[in-house]
Amino acid sequence: MTQIKIFDTTLRDGEQSPGVNLNQLEKLELAKQLERFGVDVMEAGFPASSKGDFEAVKKIAETVKNVSVTGLARAVTSDIDACRDALQNATQPRLHVFIATSPIHMEYKLKKTPEEVIDTAVKMVTYGKQFFDHVEWSAEDASRTDLDFLAKIIEKVIYAGATVINLPDTVGYTMPREYGAMFKYIKENVPNIDKVDLSCHCHDDLGMALANSIAAVENGATQVEGTINGIGERAGNASLEEFAVALKIRNDYYPYYTNLVLNEIKRTSDMVSKFTGMTVPGNKAVVGRNAFAHESGIHQDGVLKNAQTYEIITPELVGVHSNNLVLGKHSGRHAFTDKIKQLGYDLPEDKIKEAFKAFKLLTDRKKEVTDDDLFAILTDIQTDTSNVKRYQLQNFQVQYGSNDQPSATVSLTTPGDEQVEDTSTGSGSVEALYNTLDQIITEETHLTDFQLNSIGQGRDALAEVHVSLTVDGNTVSGRGSAQDVLEAAVQAYLNGVNRAIYQKKAI
Repeated sequence: MTQIKIFDTTLRDGEQSPGVNLNQLEKLELAKQLERFGVDVMEAGFPASSKGDFEAVKKIAETVKNVSVTGLARAVTSDIDACRDALQNATQPRLHVFIATSPIHMEYKLKKTPEEVIDTAVKMVTYGKQFFDHVEWSAEDASRTDLDFLAKIIEKVIYAGATVINLPDTVGYTMPREYGAMFKYIKENVPNIDKVDLSCHCHDDLGMALANSIAAVENGATQVEGTINGIGERAGNASLEEFAVALKIRNDYYPYYTNLVLNEIKRTSDMVSKFTGMTVPGNKAVVGRNAFAHESGIHQDGVLKNAQTYEIITPELVGVHSNNLVLGKHSGRHAFTDKIKQLGYDLPEDKIKEAFKAFKLLTDRKKEVTDDDLFAILTDIQTDTSNVKRYQLQNFQVQYGSNDQPSATVSLTTPGDEQVEDTSTGSGSVEALYNTLDQIITEETHLTDFQLNSIGQGRDALAEVHVSLTVDGNTVSGRGSAQDVLEAAVQAYLNGVNRAIYQKKAI
């Protein structure tokens, strides 16, 4: 059996998904969960892109200890310097530097000749090697690169000190047979290729990311890059949980394994979904809510007689528990604290007290509290920025009738501890609330996206709202959960504005 190393780029490529904006606290919580999940390499961000990203990478590098943390850099010294500074306190730091190698990229984006690209690549790997024992070099758009040229530049960057060579399908263009053939060619035509790990990084524009990743492994790749839930730019990346489970289930066919802790998949997927606002489709492989549901009567009969008739993956393998009704209104502090530990949370005493209070408020309205409900409470508590002055909801009221224009009255406490109340109208209840909030909030805000989902099932399920908005020209996201849809909508909007205030203070 050969180990396939897992390179997770959820915090870098995943955050580049349209509409996704993670703050430092959320990135840190995701990083700690990815460490529990068992990834080998974690791409924490692009330090040179912004001060916020630099600080997030720095904090992650100082916190996680059992994962190699890397930062992305273009082939320029200032980017490499930013990675060096951000990762200086990491236990296992590494550099990820890239340059485009396809004819179309070299001519139109870089405006460099092939010889100039080789020279730049070699110089930057050599420069980075001064600060990092491990240097990953990526040939951007490798799948559309001339193979002879690709072999030539790879040989030279290996001699310059690269320890990992990544051949990405940057635009999701290639097919599995072609992608696998590229890795086979490089293995056979680069004389020093045995000195490095070969890595694949696939995008899903044509729905081939997972298939291409497996084709790469079949032809010599020893590292697979991807994201949780397959999020990322455009159509996203290869889904790491799908890749790992595929190897596990088909270990009769593939002599490969990963070090991922598979029963952490559900929690990792849920956390990524909650923080990014990117809901997992019901029919998503491995983690979708329908992955273990059987509608057909024939299927149901077979599963009842023997689950293996239609279930090739057991729910428990990926951390899904069929009976997760855990606590109710009579549950005490001790039982609640034990459940927090079972769910993998490590909260300080003040956060436990705050979470227990939120739990008790929920049990006044909801008879049975599920793991999903607790997950929503705990993740909100973990990423709370209440230490910063912020807008806080005191009260709201909506008047609505099918023949009348909706109106809303909202009372807030402002960051300056002032009590403010105002009223406005809208074409619907949510618009009336948001118009009222806009009148109270002094920052300039503009809503760009609104999503409503339920946490759990049944008429008493929690509503969860995700919004994207601009606050004083900066794009942020916000989320809120409550049993009342309108309350969740208000909390999500205020959460987004408060995040913008927090980010401004952090800078």
